[in-house]
Amino acid sequence: MDCAVKRRELGTPAGETIYGRTIFVLGFGAIGYELAKRLRVFGVKILATKRNWSSNTLPCDTEVLVDKKGGLEDMYEFAGEADIVITCMALTNETTGIVDNKFLAAMKKGSYLVNIARGRLLDYKAVLSHLESGHLSGLGIDVAWMKPFDPEDPILKFSNVIITPHVAGITEYSLRTAAKIVGDVALQLHSGEPFTGIEIVNKIQNWQVQLS
Repeated sequence: MDCAVKRRELGTPAGETIYGRTIFVLGFGAIGYELAKRLRVFGVKILATKRNWSSNTLPCDTEVLVDKKGGLEDMYEFAGEADIVITCMALTNETTGIVDNKFLAAMKKGSYLVNIARGRLLDYKAVLSHLESGHLSGLGIDVAWMKPFDPEDPILKFSNVIITPHVAGITEYSLRTAAKIVGDVALQLHSGEPFTGIEIVNKIQNWQVQLS
């Protein structure tokens, strides 16, 4: 788009809508829920997997947001139906490398993969191979397999790969909120009052657990 402006070209390049597309949220915890709320208004079909759907950790409107629910045993089937797969899982021994050759091969040719959770959920060699073959149409990640990011990483050489430096959740609001929690806890420690800020920290930790 920037090049088109510089060349004084109007009406190009053509965009690609997500309206009517199928999106698979791999790991429907607190973040997956918030993501689904934002996606729903674009007229997409949402598939989601979660370890335990019977838990009462999610709001009651989950049934409205998700068109098709399943467990980890359904992830290959869902991957084959989706135009876009978004990983929102917590990183555990069980989920490390869960997006591997088998999973990527199950995805439709020409589909997109987005990782907003942890870099090592994706098997590096498998992702590289499916980008090279053209099976994946694109990759969007805010996390990577190593920190700091290697600017010479072969995956970053693909024109259909977008990476951001782990700043998806870094905003002026989140930084102010974190600073306030720290300040409140310091004041409570000094005065001997109960740590109300700890409740927020525990809630955040619970959210992270629920992501799987």
